[in-house]
Amino acid sequence: MVSIENLIKENVKLFSPPAIAVRILDAVKKEEGSFRELSGIIEADPALSARVLKIANSSFYALPYKVDSIDKALQIVGIETLKNTALSFVITGKMKGHEEGSFDFDFFWKRSITAAVGADLIASLINRKTDETFVTALLQDIGIVIMYFGRSNEYLRVLDEKKSSGRPIEIVEKEIFGFDHQELGSEALKEWGLSENIYMPIRYHHFDGAAPEDFSVQADILLLSDWVSSVYHGSKSTEKLRSIREILGRKYGKSSDEVDALVDSAAEGTIEILSSFEIDPGEMKPFSQIMQEANEELSRMNLSYEQLVVELKQAKETAEKLANELKDANDKLREMAFRDGLTNLYNRRYFQELMELELDRSNRYKRQFSFIMFDIDHFKKVNDTFGHSAGDAVIREIASLANRMTRDTDMVARYGGEEFAVILPETDMRGALVLAERLRIAIEKLEVPWDGSALRATVSLGVTTCTPESGINDTAIIIDAADKALYNSKAAGRNKVGFVGLSGS
Repeated sequence: MVSIENLIKENVKLFSPPAIAVRILDAVKKEEGSFRELSGIIEADPALSARVLKIANSSFYALPYKVDSIDKALQIVGIETLKNTALSFVITGKMKGHEEGSFDFDFFWKRSITAAVGADLIASLINRKTDETFVTALLQDIGIVIMYFGRSNEYLRVLDEKKSSGRPIEIVEKEIFGFDHQELGSEALKEWGLSENIYMPIRYHHFDGAAPEDFSVQADILLLSDWVSSVYHGSKSTEKLRSIREILGRKYGKSSDEVDALVDSAAEGTIEILSSFEIDPGEMKPFSQIMQEANEELSRMNLSYEQLVVELKQAKETAEKLANELKDANDKLREMAFRDGLTNLYNRRYFQELMELELDRSNRYKRQFSFIMFDIDHFKKVNDTFGHSAGDAVIREIASLANRMTRDTDMVARYGGEEFAVILPETDMRGALVLAERLRIAIEKLEVPWDGSALRATVSLGVTTCTPESGINDTAIIIDAADKALYNSKAAGRNKVGFVGLSGS
């Protein structure tokens, strides 16, 4: 499993705050001139300035008169509030993906903004609102986006498993990653230099009562705001509403009517704030209105309580079956995307990604790795003599043998046609040459049953080793070296192992 530290190291660009965010944070840290400097930074970005002013003039702050400049906004709402408002726009702008991806970024931020509006309302209701309430709630699930950017295939597995099993997302994340989005998001925001009043409550926001005492109320607010968001963007709205009523009643003495009014206000506030983030609110409406419309529809249907229970049970069973089928289909699609259909080895496209990752890891941690390319000698003759089906059988058996002879940490790929590639992490030249020779001998002895006889083949192999001293930062150089070594093996008579070193190897 990848660690939080390694995920951060592997995604340095992702974990580097945008330049404007750095300038905003630096300006606020200065004791003198921060007011004037922050105003200048925001005004220098017309789009950011316009969005900040739109928020300042919204009903969210309910100011008695129009704010027409950043300076005036700073004087009225305060430097900390304006800093967090600007950072909200900057960070959400950075953490967006492409439409063709499998992750719905608009839905993610719509849910996050609803939570942020809900958090402000909850904090006001219990008299614990701070300048950081909105941005903390907005970023409470930022670890989800970071996980997706850093390990998209694994995170899509998390989403599929959550959908099919109904288990909490943080539990599934722990199983697949070894940590959850709370921990990762908290660590990332700490790296960015945000206040501990922001990143500490985020670390515990899914676990009721787990936060240190100094941050327990803020963590409560985040948990409740997440449930408020779930009322509008989740599948168990009434269950979440009951939970919100229970905690706000038990811990803070608030009535059900106060809670219901708060939940309705969250929808109204979210619709207004979403436009500032350039996100379409869709058909969002207050929960009480949704329930009223649902009750009216039920009355028109004239269904008995017993009928409703039966239909609900059937619908739930159908939904669970569909979710499981969808998860299985998605697993197969993801597997097909990076596996070769004939051999079940990694395909060339995925091999290129793995090679890039291994070279990055090698350079970052100053570790060596080796690379082998090999292809089947006189393969055309096999196809011409016995047919392409026989050729496919030879390729499959050699692929299976190579996969069995390598370690779990090694990566074997079908590079193309009858050509294969093997990435050997943490392997020096001697180790790579020993493995290559073992492969050569094993394949030479391999017999592939075919039409009552046995097909035999040999391979030529090319080996190279990349060391920290080589200074290589382009995988094409490594592949080219192994390819030259393979050519030398063929030129020397085939069924041989060749080696070509890289500069410094």
